[in-house]
Amino acid sequence: MDDYTGHSLSPADHVVFRIFVPFLLAGIYYGLCFLFLPRQPALLLGALMLAYVIPPAGKETVIPLGIALGLPWWLVGTSMALLDVLAGLFMALNFDAALRIPLLGAWIERFMGHGQEYLSRRPWLKRFCFAGVVLFVMFPLQGSGGIGATLLGRLLGMQRWDVFFAIVTGAFLGCYLIALGSAFVWEIIVASPAAGISLAVGIIGTLAAAYLVYRWKMEKPPGPEEP
Repeated sequence: MDDYTGHSLSPADHVVFRIFVPFLLAGIYYGLCFLFLPRQPALLLGALMLAYVIPPAGKETVIPLGIALGLPWWLVGTSMALLDVLAGLFMALNFDAALRIPLLGAWIERFMGHGQEYLSRRPWLKRFCFAGVVLFVMFPLQGSGGIGATLLGRLLGMQRWDVFFAIVTGAFLGCYLIALGSAFVWEIIVASPAAGISLAVGIIGTLAAAYLVYRWKMEKPPGPEEP
């Protein structure tokens, strides 16, 4: 690989380059936001982006919070989707290096172990690999960001750039859907607090029930009719 001067990069430089590219892109994006946004919204956006990458915060909490605090839905949605995409890019470029990061590496090994066991009992899931990764990123499930989706794609036998494009698709679809829905609910809350809060409680309850069903299905042993 050549740098901008035309000289070849050493293997060590190549590794450093791959590791820092996603962080550099994130810095450039936030720098542009800070340049074009008023100071207070820019600082708020930065705090939300930081909260998104620190568990247990997820898109289902950070995006509605940003909209409730006055940020445009498209800005919050784009920013959180970009973080998922950059996490997927980091994993696409540095999967082996990620395994050596103490906390992250241990989490990856646990995820891969549980996922391999689950898929070994349900091999038919591999027929829906691209759509499965897209849906996994779209919906706010535990570990459903760019890192978890990359691991799922590897378990399904997908090529790394196919996984990355699935992450891009799922990240933007999911974040924009949550952002648009949150903006709609917030407008109703402003116009009629009782109706808006009732709607929000109903949505949260439905999502919670769907998550419990998902967890039950994930933990349930396969029946005799399953391959």
